[in-house]
Amino acid sequence: MEATELVQVFRGDLVESIHKGHIAVVDYKGRLHKYEGDPYRKVFARSSMKPLQAIPVVETGTADHFEFDDADLSLCCASHNAEKQHTERVLSILKRAGLDDHSLKCGTHPLRREDVFKELILEGKEVTPLYNNCSGKHSGMIATAKYMNEPVESYFELSHPVQQRILHTISEMADYPVKDIELGVDGCGVPVHALPLERIAYAYARMTRPERLDEQRGSAVKRITSAMMSAPEMVGGTDRFCTNFMRAVQGKMFGKAGAEAVYCIGDIQTGLGIAIKIEDGFVRATEPVAVEVLRQLNLLTDEELSKLVNHHKPTVLNARKKVVGELVPTFTLKDGKEL
Repeated sequence: MEATELVQVFRGDLVESIHKGHIAVVDYKGRLHKYEGDPYRKVFARSSMKPLQAIPVVETGTADHFEFDDADLSLCCASHNAEKQHTERVLSILKRAGLDDHSLKCGTHPLRREDVFKELILEGKEVTPLYNNCSGKHSGMIATAKYMNEPVESYFELSHPVQQRILHTISEMADYPVKDIELGVDGCGVPVHALPLERIAYAYARMTRPERLDEQRGSAVKRITSAMMSAPEMVGGTDRFCTNFMRAVQGKMFGKAGAEAVYCIGDIQTGLGIAIKIEDGFVRATEPVAVEVLRQLNLLTDEELSKLVNHHKPTVLNARKKVVGELVPTFTLKDGKEL
């Protein structure tokens, strides 16, 4: 199956660009509920895997030993803005583990927010791995290695027990064999996992029903998703969709973005998991698609939708910050029974 048109980009009255992609909506029993494009397309979930990657932080006892609160666990699932609320908490986690930010192996990249970068320059500080959007995830991995008495310096390598636990956790949650998971290297240097979109959606669906998992796994999953929803500012930060979305729905859903235009959602009320992939990797299309999927599934109230209106049909701005166009979702979800 081919990618389907999901979003049209207007400049004035002309359709200037089109974003195609794939959507899978799966229930907690593993049934394909709705879809668009190819729900079985194998994709790297990128940072959308972070809530799953955080499960061993809890299951090993690391989170309890180092007294992780909700904000700490939420940060382990983050692709954050490197605001002080994020970097100071990363340093706190590392300090509790008897480490510092020199232990981070996530590398550096340009900061997401111009104001944060300017503040850093004015303070005479350098961009270090601490400011990497994945430093929260890495701090959880490092803390786990330290607690388990495993080598700290190689925590990011596929052969390391930290990464092997994560690999098997993803396999179990998605009900997909380890041997069939394709592996690559993520932007931050740790292994990244490719599975069919439908299996990724299923993993998110299963996270909405922790009581159906074994006691240890269910407890860990509930703790992580609850942390994301209670401290959404840690998952993204100021003006970020993950944060704004979870604030708007107030404990009903959790969501996480992934690089190259992936977005995943778990709906607590219905037990549905949603996984989205924009074929061209352009992240600007994920937000309107995500909100439109929720609208078509009747998972948002009018009030919630009004809070997300700027994400549903985001505007195109020119260099003078004037509105010159908008992104408009164009798809209609198909029934999974038809496939």
